[in-house]
Amino acid sequence: MNNIKNSEKVYNLEERTFQFSKNVRLFIKTLPKTIANIEDGKQVIRASGSVGANYREANEALSKKDFVMRIKISRKEAKESNYWLRLINETNNLKNADDALYLIQEANELKKIFSAILEKSK
Repeated sequence: MNNIKNSEKVYNLEERTFQFSKNVRLFIKTLPKTIANIEDGKQVIRASGSVGANYREANEALSKKDFVMRIKISRKEAKESNYWLRLINETNNLKNADDALYLIQEANELKKIFSAILEKSK
């Protein structure tokens, strides 16, 4: 059970977003191969990968405006990841639903972290 769940939170946000993307991919591999799961899986893989990619871009931003834009994109992609993960969880009878719930919670926590970063950037 919970082969994707970390026993402790990672506090390096670049690493945490990487682990989130990796864990989403590992989770998607476990899903039944239905048309809906294949399409929803593609969506959540794109969104989850974009969370960390845009955060890394924000860290290399050339201006505050660019930084804020990248953080907003990371937050948007975390919200989108949450959406697709919820949809997958609620339309399947998953044996590893606890993994789905963990990833949904992680997407929500990442969204909150990016919201806090945006608040402090004002």
